[in-house]
Amino acid sequence: MISKKIILPIFIVVALAQLYVPFKMIFDREEILKTGTEYKFSTAPIDPSDPFRGKYIILSYKDNVIAVKDEKSWATGETVYVSLVKDEAGFAKIASVSKEKPFENKDFVKAEVSAVSSDRTNKLTLYYPFDRYYMEESKAYDAELIYAKSAQDSTQIAYALVSIKEGEAVLKDVLINGTPIKEIVKEKQKNNK
Repeated sequence: MISKKIILPIFIVVALAQLYVPFKMIFDREEILKTGTEYKFSTAPIDPSDPFRGKYIILSYKDNVIAVKDEKSWATGETVYVSLVKDEAGFAKIASVSKEKPFENKDFVKAEVSAVSSDRTNKLTLYYPFDRYYMEESKAYDAELIYAKSAQDSTQIAYALVSIKEGEAVLKDVLINGTPIKEIVKEKQKNNK
């Protein structure tokens, strides 16, 4: 029989290990938000038949296609590294895509190839890992409607603010014409009372 002197320390080590993992994940995300480089990703209109699932908004992005030299050397589902630059308006643009992690450029994000052209146009469509914006349940439905309307209105500028550091990305906010969507929803709900 295992003595109580052995079981208690083992239990404590296992409990501490189980606490360490979620705290480390939270700490890493907070570190990216504090010290990462912010990029604005211009969003694209979404499918109106299923724009919202659960308590988050589904986001798609306008600039997620890049031309490559040879479409045959890329595969759907493959992990890639997307080097980013900012345009004159401060929006993220794809500078290059690579199968290898860039060493000289810290402004890159790990993404996935979602489609490879098969018509000799040599284009990759990329899937970014920040495609869901979570919201409080009481505000989610209004946010869905506001975002869908703004994404389809060419006079509105909808974008995601993303912090990026060493390939990792954290979606910070969704903004419409520079105003966070949470504030727009809050104002709408206040006016509807």
